[in-house]
Amino acid sequence: MHVLSMDWRDVCFASWPVEPAAVARTLPDGLAVDTYEGDAYLSVVPFVMGDVRPPGWPRALAPTFGELNLRTYVTAESGDRAIYFYNLDASGAIGIPLARTFFRIPYYHADIDVSRVSDSGLHFRSTRTHEGVPSCEFDATITPGAERVTPESGSLESFLVERYRFYTRGLGGLWYGDIEHDPWTLTDATLDVRRNDLFDANGFDDPDSTPHVAHSRGVEVDAHHLRRL
Repeated sequence: MHVLSMDWRDVCFASWPVEPAAVARTLPDGLAVDTYEGDAYLSVVPFVMGDVRPPGWPRALAPTFGELNLRTYVTAESGDRAIYFYNLDASGAIGIPLARTFFRIPYYHADIDVSRVSDSGLHFRSTRTHEGVPSCEFDATITPGAERVTPESGSLESFLVERYRFYTRGLGGLWYGDIEHDPWTLTDATLDVRRNDLFDANGFDDPDSTPHVAHSRGVEVDAHHLRRL
């Protein structure tokens, strides 16, 4: 049974190919780098986390807030293909403690503003306010294209978005959680980045590669309990 439901809205996936060794040194025991055509990927993902609620909780009383994360792609010893989160910055005083309590993942408080700049374009700005962790700012405009498609099996887009398990460091070792949602539909998108501290805040050099950028209007998500690996 799931423990939280939510909507992920206006999701941008900005994914930089990097050397696998750069990612491998950051992963805990039990996880290995997952690659596509020889490249590892680091993805910056800004989006709106909508109506976060436990079962039976009315949408009208559920919090909605902006979120920004840096993630990579991994496999476990079991063969599962999953996501590994480095950070999840979020606004909303209610949503962050809820997520930290249920999922033990590295959520950090941030001031996040998401505003429309056109019929489809978004301005996303985040400033981390969490004490005791590296500072982190992000400021970018996302402009989606028009054509919506479902990623083909075996494509880079499918590799980057069709992941239904995530891993995180937690109390006593490595933990994982499963999510459920319909397959993604995506459009190509452009990303105008004015500031991006996510790589530096997590100990990476800024990639010198060109990111693959995609946008989704979103999905409805059910999230399950975390389990220890």
